[in-house]
Amino acid sequence: MTTLAFEPYAPLDVPKPLAPELWVIDGPEIRFGYVGLKVPFPTRMTVVRLPDGGLWLHSPTHPSEPLLEQLAALGPVRFLVAPNSLHYWWLPAWAARFPGAEVHAAPGLARKAKRPLPAHATLGDAPPPAWAEVLDQVLVPGSLLTEVDFFHRPTRTLILTDLIENFEPRRIRSRFWRLAMQLAGAADPDGKAPYDMQLSFLGRRRRLRAAVERMIAWAPERIALAHGRCYEADGVAELRRAFRWVL
Repeated sequence: MTTLAFEPYAPLDVPKPLAPELWVIDGPEIRFGYVGLKVPFPTRMTVVRLPDGGLWLHSPTHPSEPLLEQLAALGPVRFLVAPNSLHYWWLPAWAARFPGAEVHAAPGLARKAKRPLPAHATLGDAPPPAWAEVLDQVLVPGSLLTEVDFFHRPTRTLILTDLIENFEPRRIRSRFWRLAMQLAGAADPDGKAPYDMQLSFLGRRRRLRAAVERMIAWAPERIALAHGRCYEADGVAELRRAFRWVL
């Protein structure tokens, strides 16, 4: 049995309210292959309940039976969203379990994915009519990573994936990985895009800056993150701090 590198954000597979009609769900730790290493990452999904009662799932985590039972109490699963070119692994399992749900994926994911994806619509720089009433979105194209970020207008919550990573050193059990996350620039309290990801935007900084400025203009109160501590207050200040390398 593999020893966990991170202290889990327990309880796992349980919706935790972050704002009205919006929850985060912490899932199991995974190992992501990168430059010959198996890098540990905690996983997290964000769930929004839309005005019609349907659920919008951002970066779905492992669909365990306890998690499916918890979600059933919130509403029917309507949308499955793979927000970038890294967060998609469990999408086929969710699509098989909920064949009536619409699948939406970041541009280019079909070319980069290491497993077959279900039929899906491609996310863009504007929300589709199905969720435009409550969610806005912005496309951030890159070479290493292309990501679509979302803004839940009713609660002024920004939903990011990997453009800000905010690992808490006190929750990293391994000294090696604790140092690695700090050297990568992705450690709380100064979480941001890891330095290798920042370098990948060198030729796309103008487009990235425009996207970040759009996020700031939304004036988010809080920011839901896929990795590490979320920001439950001072959203605009956290954006300016985390993206100072491009602003």
